[in-house]
Amino acid sequence: VQLVESGGGLVEPGGSLMLSCVASGLSFDSYDAMWVRQAPGKGPEWVSEIHSGTGRTDYADSVQGRFIVSKNNAKNTVLLQMNSLKPDDTGVYYCRAGWASPYWGQGTQVTVSS
Repeated sequence: VQLVESGGGLVEPGGSLMLSCVASGLSFDSYDAMWVRQAPGKGPEWVSEIHSGTGRTDYADSVQGRFIVSKNNAKNTVLLQMNSLKPDDTGVYYCRAGWASPYWGQGTQVTVSS
């Protein structure tokens, strides 16, 4: 199983980025997918998730209304559209699949700075 994130980078406050997580060896049809971020010097923070069966989405209060999580089952990809980015959104963003024995990607760096 492999999860590969991409799409991170440096963006000014107020800007947008779209992160992608492509899975091989598992299907997002069967696994809930989550985005978790870690800011420098801080612990992991759950950001968003999309459920495998229903497609229901949930968001942390800190990103509600600014981030949108979606998935493309045909491409086995989960996306995170991030809008109105703030410096506090800076961190490494990880894709995670599953709950009991989760799989993790390697992370992609997002830096929001002027």
